[in-house]
Amino acid sequence: MNISATQNESRSQHDAGPATKPKLSGGRNIAMKVPPHQYDETVRFYRDVLGMEQIEELLPAVGFRFGANQLWIDKTPGMSQSELWLEIVTDDTKAAAARLEAAGIARCDDIEPLGENFDGFWISSPAQIIHLVDSKSGAW
Repeated sequence: MNISATQNESRSQHDAGPATKPKLSGGRNIAMKVPPHQYDETVRFYRDVLGMEQIEELLPAVGFRFGANQLWIDKTPGMSQSELWLEIVTDDTKAAAARLEAAGIARCDDIEPLGENFDGFWISSPAQIIHLVDSKSGAW
């Protein structure tokens, strides 16, 4: 079998996706999931050492203005090392879910609860980076 024909067929299956192509773009939120034993020092680092402006509107959540982004520091029991989680915003979460599923991207909604009326879901990239996919109106 022709390898390049197989690659093109595979590519076209992934590219075909659903009829509706939602707009997807990077969001402004970055979540740093930190083990409890590193949490206080991590918060002090961003607040006291780097002097980042703390986001006070959503206390008790701990976040900092990070250029055009917002960096959220989450104490996460059961973790042994920190992880970064990213946000993707879309104009149509249902179409985005269908597009990502068609591309073979795994949803992982059990990773962290979202509010009952939250318009979004969790995915894992091929590099195992967690992404929150949410509507522009639902973004923090």
